[in-house]
Amino acid sequence: MKATIITIGDEILIGQITDTNSGFIAKAFEKIGVQIHEMISISDNQEHILSTFAKVQNQVDFVIITGGLGPTKDDITKITLCTYFQDVLVRNSEVEEHIVNLFTKMNYAITQVNRDQAMVPSKAIVLQNSHGTAPGMWMQKDETVFVSLPGVPYEMRAIVTNELIPKIVKTYKRPYIIHKTILTYGQGESIVAARIEDWEDSLPSFVKLAYLPSPGRVRLRLTARGTEEKLLQKTIAELVIKLTELINDIIVGFEEEDNIEVVLGKYLTQKEYTLSTAESCTGGMISEIITSVAGSSNYFRGSIVSYATDVKTSLLKVPPATIKEFSVVSKEVAEAMALGVQKLMQTDFAIATTGNAGPAKGDSEVDLGVVCVAVATPNGVFSEEFNFGQPRQKVIDRAVNKGLEMLLKEILKNY
Repeated sequence: MKATIITIGDEILIGQITDTNSGFIAKAFEKIGVQIHEMISISDNQEHILSTFAKVQNQVDFVIITGGLGPTKDDITKITLCTYFQDVLVRNSEVEEHIVNLFTKMNYAITQVNRDQAMVPSKAIVLQNSHGTAPGMWMQKDETVFVSLPGVPYEMRAIVTNELIPKIVKTYKRPYIIHKTILTYGQGESIVAARIEDWEDSLPSFVKLAYLPSPGRVRLRLTARGTEEKLLQKTIAELVIKLTELINDIIVGFEEEDNIEVVLGKYLTQKEYTLSTAESCTGGMISEIITSVAGSSNYFRGSIVSYATDVKTSLLKVPPATIKEFSVVSKEVAEAMALGVQKLMQTDFAIATTGNAGPAKGDSEVDLGVVCVAVATPNGVFSEEFNFGQPRQKVIDRAVNKGLEMLLKEILKNY
């Protein structure tokens, strides 16, 4: 089965907002065996919307539309659906009751404009929106099902998860698609590919391998497609065992959810370890990633973003003499920062970064792209120096990943 995703909104086309809805929908559909045929972004123009509908009609099984649903006059999707399906809007009592209850619960005054969001095409099957007022709508023409969803991400996700996916699973027989994603750290794509070349060449025809590289990490995604679920699961499990034997030293997790910050969180929680960070060139990004994990308050105590040199000396107690002798971008200063925040926050572990991210040099004359990362442990402190080159964002991203990688490796040594 195939699907096309259509995002509607001038704000996407002019770059005012980033389309995150398509990625979420694509992942949800892949998990249930529906292949995404294409993604299209179009303007808030009825003629454009109608011509796009006609283009994809009967080319795919599902057309998923996001955006253009709301209380304001520029939200034209419902009117356009009526035109395309030769339909009229009618008031849906269940949707209206939900809207009234929602506004009452929030103690907001409800207007006629809000009530009119209960107007839906008469041929539509309503998909309830538990997180907002604009319902989802399921309409079919010939061989294609059109599903219209609100563009607000958390509302769209709720409808997809709670209403749309269960309805598709219940209604249609689909092929099985089994994914397994292996997360590796510390080696580049070409090195990993060379290490697993023979294994990759021996993959069965119904299994595909994708390399998904990003700074400091490579995700290896195995995808098996077919009609026999047990065979697919057995094959993937056997392939992962063989792959693990080849690159066990750089594997840090499995599945997309097991990224390095999640893996770190599991180990820190299980061992009841605590963590803090002292960041200069990374500007708080390490702590941001760590705290993106639910439950991180169990192990993460806090961070000092010591961007200025005098903050390093005053808050983290880095000796001025150390900075004068080795430069503010040095392994010695990184280690002093790590020890300083470890003592200040009273944590078992600490990560520290100092470097020249660019594009101009700061308080150090070391080359642009040079970053020093230190990890303080209950048994001491160690550090490494790297040159990540340019541009600036690449340097920051690699420094963040390297700090997390160094900490994970240290924890695993004694786990």
